[in-house]
Amino acid sequence: MLQKLFLTIALTVTAFGTGLSFATPVSAACNTSLFGIPAWYRGLQDSSCANIVMPKGSDGRPDVVKIIMKIAMNIVQAAMVLVAYVTIFFIIKGGFGYITSAGSSDGMQGAKKTITNALIGLVIAVLSASIVNVIAGMIK
Repeated sequence: MLQKLFLTIALTVTAFGTGLSFATPVSAACNTSLFGIPAWYRGLQDSSCANIVMPKGSDGRPDVVKIIMKIAMNIVQAAMVLVAYVTIFFIIKGGFGYITSAGSSDGMQGAKKTITNALIGLVIAVLSASIVNVIAGMIK
């Protein structure tokens, strides 16, 4: 019963977090990602997506804080996407370990623990990437 409740909550949180990660794209016009990993300069391009433009403050000089925050958010989001890929690898590794345990209770228990920990990590990574994407979308 507790396992079914945990699985239901994990799937619900994952589905909700996945919807949030695409809610506010920072740069919809420019495709500046590779396998979902954003470029460090995403959000700093002009309308032609060819040049990097520095946001200017009220005095006409480049707003250094805004530039650094955009780059930092892009780097953090790239790290979160990499974490998601690593957790998917561990889910596959745990599934393979479960299949090849040949009925050994220790092997099955270790594989289940690997899958559970990977699912928890995946939920955390998806929610973290969603939060970073929302915050990066607010910085304009």
